[in-house]
Amino acid sequence: MKVLRFLFRFLISLCIAIGLIILLLMASGNGHLIKAVRSTYLIGKTGPSINDHIRFENAVIKTRPGSEWPRSAHYNNYRLSKTEDSIVNSWETVAFLLIQNDSLLFEKYYENYSRDSYSNSFSVAKSLVGLAIGVALEKGCIQSIDQKVGDFLEEYKEGERSRISIKDLLQMSSGIDFGESYGDPFGFMAKAYYGDEFYELTMEKNIQYPPSEVWKYQGGNTMLLSFILKEACGKSLSEFFSENIWSKIGASKSALWTINDEGFEKSYCCFYSNARDFARVGKLVLDSGQWAGKQLVQKDFVSFMQTAVNIKDESGELVDHYGGHWWLTKYEGKKVVYARGILGQYIVIIPQDNLIMVRLGHRRDPAKGPKVPVDLYDYLKISNDIISQRGQ
Repeated sequence: MKVLRFLFRFLISLCIAIGLIILLLMASGNGHLIKAVRSTYLIGKTGPSINDHIRFENAVIKTRPGSEWPRSAHYNNYRLSKTEDSIVNSWETVAFLLIQNDSLLFEKYYENYSRDSYSNSFSVAKSLVGLAIGVALEKGCIQSIDQKVGDFLEEYKEGERSRISIKDLLQMSSGIDFGESYGDPFGFMAKAYYGDEFYELTMEKNIQYPPSEVWKYQGGNTMLLSFILKEACGKSLSEFFSENIWSKIGASKSALWTINDEGFEKSYCCFYSNARDFARVGKLVLDSGQWAGKQLVQKDFVSFMQTAVNIKDESGELVDHYGGHWWLTKYEGKKVVYARGILGQYIVIIPQDNLIMVRLGHRRDPAKGPKVPVDLYDYLKISNDIISQRGQ
């Protein structure tokens, strides 16, 4: 009986302690940690994953399916060597796909993933928001990327923030100190990913540097772009993207975009689709914003996205590896334009080869803030081997 009484008292004390912790977190503005723990450690994870859509509410990005990707005459002729397969596996890849000359050249899936499996795109979503701004320019609901944020958002009409333009947001040079650390449980990104009130969270952030002067990669810039899009075009980001991009490029399957309790999309991340449909986004960029002869994204804007910002970062180094919400590099002298996510999500285009590469998975080069993640070079090398030997 004494043991039972002890256990009972212990459980009561534990429940009271947990209740007090929850109240303290809510009162201190850190209620997001409750959802964070429930979505990670309580299910054996240590952070966000590629299948988090099952744990959050999502807006459906509807499509009107078009034709399938035609298969190349050399489709899957290439077999990855043991070394190549080992490299791909070492990064915990779930999908690796190549489209060349508008035809499916190579695809391989790992674990229990298939051509239809959803995967979180993480920060690839930022590049999708960039494309949506280009559509808004083509449609005329945004007149110019030089327009001020205050033209659309009341909170940016006065003070230092009134100087910030849409271009500054696209180039990650707004000067606002949002914070981008995913490792800080009390930081902006943790609150945005697991919390509910990120409109207010975004609007309360103040300016750190004069606009256009310092490049600093931060998801808050993308969130502001999504708020602007809604004000300018009268539709939520999900509705706008569905009507003007996803349903126009023949995606095979409706996508998902995670939303919070306010109904706002987590625009800096959390767009879920599959490798074949992500490749369609690559084709849209590769074809200068056109699809089936129709200009969806303003052509000049697509060029802008692929032009280096050439703004110094906080260390004083000139940034030539980032454009307008898309990343830039070169491989064997060829221009490479790509979208990237924190766990190694990539949509890559190499115009010179008329090539699109998509890679999805669980792991990426762990280095913080690399110009080009090491693992991307692995995929570029393998891609180059495939297109070089496709007829053999």
